[in-house]
Parts: sequence; C-alpha cells; structure tokens
Amino acid sequence: MAHTFDCIVIGLGGFGSSALYHLARNGLKVIGIDRFPPAHRFGSSHGRTRMIRKAYFEHPDYVPLLHRAYALWAELEEDYQEQLYFECGLVLAGDPKGETISGARHAAKLHNLTLEEIARSDAASRFPGFQFRDDHEVVFEPQAGYLRVEDCVLAHLEAAERLGAIPVFGEAVQSWSVTEHGVCVETKDERFEAASLIIAGGAWSNQLLNDVLPPLQVLRKVQFWCPVQPEWSAASQQNPAFYFDMPEGGFYGFPSQEGCTLKVAQHSGGEVVDDPLLVDYACKQSDRDPIEQFVKSTLRGVSPWPVEHAVCMYTMSPDGHFIIDRHPLHSHVVMAAGFSGHGFKFTSVIGEALTELVMTGRTSLPMDFLKLDRFGHKQGV
Repeated sequence: MAHTFDCIVIGLGGFGSSALYHLARNGLKVIGIDRFPPAHRFGSSHGRTRMIRKAYFEHPDYVPLLHRAYALWAELEEDYQEQLYFECGLVLAGDPKGETISGARHAAKLHNLTLEEIARSDAASRFPGFQFRDDHEVVFEPQAGYLRVEDCVLAHLEAAERLGAIPVFGEAVQSWSVTEHGVCVETKDERFEAASLIIAGGAWSNQLLNDVLPPLQVLRKVQFWCPVQPEWSAASQQNPAFYFDMPEGGFYGFPSQEGCTLKVAQHSGGEVVDDPLLVDYACKQSDRDPIEQFVKSTLRGVSPWPVEHAVCMYTMSPDGHFIIDRHPLHSHVVMAAGFSGHGFKFTSVIGEALTELVMTGRTSLPMDFLKLDRFGHKQGV
C-alpha cells in the first residue's frame, strides 16, 4: 500500500534538505528520500565549509538570489539557535582581464555592492598570509564568508521535521513515474505517491532525469587541510577566505579552523566520474601536486603537505550554471541540477524557489536565466 503526500523530495543533501524545510514551512505534507545518512560525505554537501559571497563573478544575475539567500540563512540560524554563517571577508586575486576580477567588479558595480580595491603595494601588508603575483590585481569583499555545510543541512532537516516533514534515509530510489493523480516513487521496500515531486539528485541527476537534461558531467574533487605555522595563526585576523585565479587554475580556501589547519582546494580541474557510487575516496599524489605547488607559491606560514582530505563531487552543467525548472513534460515535477561546484551558498533560496514552483507553477525570484530552455529544451507546461 502506497504512502500518500502532497510532495516527495528525492535527495536530501543541500538543496533537497532546504526544499523539504520550505515545503513543510508552507504547510505541505511532505516526505524526503535519500540513500545515505543525514549530512553524509558521499555527495556534494560536506567538507565543513562552503564559501558565500555576493560580488558574483560567474554571472551578475545571481546577486539578487544571494541577497535573499543571506536573509534566509539568518532566519534559519535564529530557528536552529546555532551560528551557520561566519563573515570573514574574501580576497580575490587574479589577472584584471580574467573572469574572477573583471566579473566581480562588474557584479559589484551593477548591484551597488561593497568591493574594496586593494592597491598592489598595500595587499601584502594588509594580508600578510598571502604572496601576490606582480601581474595580479586584488579586491576584497568584506561581507563574504563561509557556511558550516553539514550544520546547514542538519538545520534544514531538523527544522523540517519539527514542521511535520518526514525524512527517510537509507532508501535508494529505484524509479519514479507519473500517475493519473500525480507521481509515484519506488524504493526497494516502499512505494510513495504524491501530487508533486522535487528531484534534487546531485551527482545522480543524470540517472533520475536522463530524458530531459543536457548531459551533466560529474567531477571528483578533493579538499585538503594543511597545518598552519605560528606566523599564520598570528596573522589570522588579516587572513580571510580567498580565491586565487592562477595560470594553473582557480584555488580557494578558508581561515584556520581551531587554529591548527587551513582548508585549501582547487576549484578547476577534476577527474570525470562515471558512477557516483564508485568514486575513489583515497588521496593520490596527482591530487596533492597542484595544492602543494599553490601553497608553496602563495600562502605564508602554511605547510604544503596536507594532513587530512575529503572527496566530493561537482555536477557540471554544459554552461556552468544551475538548472532550476519544471519538467518539460510533467509540470508537477520540479528539478534542481547542475550546480557546477558553486551552488551550496544558494541552497537556502533555491529550496524556497522549488517550493514556489511546486505550489504555484512559478517563482517570484528572478531565476529565468536558470531555466532548462536555454539549452534548447521546450519550456515546461
């Protein structure tokens, strides 16, 4: 006998957990299903921290969504009674003609954001933990910072449960289908029915939505924690989050946590993953080499030899931007996919948008640039 709900959410990582919360917040009877435990390490929403910023170099149209995301993170913190967002500022460094610097400046100018221009002569003294290239320019976004990623997922899940949502873990979705009255989702042992469905499958989006999505490429990404020396800790108040657009690729990191290690990772590159269930979680020398080189050339007082690592996945859309839309053939099925390694900061607002799409068929948020039809697919009906 099937269990019946107003909406089912497939996937309870960053985006699915937020959708579950916002659906329940709006009074819907909702269930979420995930094959892994809460805030697990087998997808894309783990690794302690994720960056959040507003001078969005990838595309200025994300900025209005970020304004709303910041507000919703603050609301969730108040509800959860624990700090989730930490403002530490963000240093961006790179070629002034490259996407990072020129894009951040464009977004800041277009949306009247605070983005400080740091003279090359002042950058080293203001941020003594970094070594800047002579051909780079530096800007600083004071309102940027980081989110505690696992805590954010748990906060959405716990708040959703308090509002009556039912999260189900340890159940892999085997299939979903459209019925006369809505949708049906089947796991190995259960059958669930609902009027609507949200699919937030992360690295499993190709399998769950292979009839409508453009090909999504899943990449294996490795995050590292490197020991910090006393001089870094002494200068930690002047060392915010950072993103360096280097000739070898993009590298980012976060302030020392607990005063002993610094998180650093490469945003670019990554090995292609054929099956997200068979990701190699071991650390290889080829993973370490670019990090060691970056740390040696750019970070002062940080050991280039990491003592810890974590593996996650980027699910890349063809253009590097998100896909948020209704299914083109089934208007009561809503999808969120292709977050391309820069999506987590948006989970609070995307959950709200997905809920609006389920409830009204449209969202009040300015998200047309993320619709599926930009790839030539017919708009949902």
